[in-house]
Amino acid sequence: MTLGEILDRTAELYRNHFLLFAGTSAIFAGAMLVVQLLRTGVLGLIGYPHVRPHLEWAFAVAYVVELLAIVLLGGLSVAAFNHLVAWLCLGQPASVRAAVRSIFTRPGRYLWVMVVTAFRAWAPLAILYVAFFAIAFSVLPGGFLLNPQAAQQATPQDPSHLVVAAIFMLLLVPLMLAALVYGVLMSLRYSLAMPACVVEGLPAGQAIKRSIELSQGARGRIFVLGLLVTAIQMLLGLLLGFPTILFAFRHVGQQLPLGWLAVQQVANFLITAFIGPIYSAGLTLFYYDQRIRKEGFDIEWMMQAAGMTPQAGLAAPEQI
Repeated sequence: MTLGEILDRTAELYRNHFLLFAGTSAIFAGAMLVVQLLRTGVLGLIGYPHVRPHLEWAFAVAYVVELLAIVLLGGLSVAAFNHLVAWLCLGQPASVRAAVRSIFTRPGRYLWVMVVTAFRAWAPLAILYVAFFAIAFSVLPGGFLLNPQAAQQATPQDPSHLVVAAIFMLLLVPLMLAALVYGVLMSLRYSLAMPACVVEGLPAGQAIKRSIELSQGARGRIFVLGLLVTAIQMLLGLLLGFPTILFAFRHVGQQLPLGWLAVQQVANFLITAFIGPIYSAGLTLFYYDQRIRKEGFDIEWMMQAAGMTPQAGLAAPEQI
């Protein structure tokens, strides 16, 4: 299929099976929402928005735990969507229950694929971000992130110290841009690792090798798919987040109240529930398209359906 045909097929699958995709996505998005609301509750317990300096570590720990939980839940949801699209493409029955249960067949393997691919692609950028914030914290007044007014009472910094910090910041910017480009390119190389892991039952290392092989010739089209999904997410984010944006403009320099943070998290839940399946569905279609182009998978599947070759690969929903 061409890029346009894959996009049309993705939209058709999503439209014809909206409740199936949205229902599966809502389960994982709901779990993410619970994690985010728990983090909001922790902020309330430590006195947000006026968190004392000696409790800032609790704010950082809560944020890191939330981020890790969302990444893990996101990895499992991708595996569930890959199962759904694979069943639909192969003409097998599919259900929300079967999709959720499918991730418990190999949860460690699916999570490990996500961890390995994410680390290989984005570790350089993460290291540079840590360096960037380390330099920023060395010159910014204590409590600046949680209390913007702290800058007004801050003691003047040594000018030479500020100049050195500014030079390091300028050096980091091109490195971060290069790391961003590297992360995107590596993510495109590994973009079909999860479908390969789900459909073929491959371990992480073999799934990554399969992705590198299968994605050749399709990475530009996969990039366009990612851009389109990102644009849709940003548009919905602006629409659903408009009240929060308006509040921030009217109260410049103030932290959002806890209630507004909760509203923002509910908006994120809606965006994830409705948009989350699209990219995973498109990647699974790219996976099958590349196997047809390179390996004649359509002929292989017809032979399997006719009983001419042993059945292998993805388990049917009733077998899970």
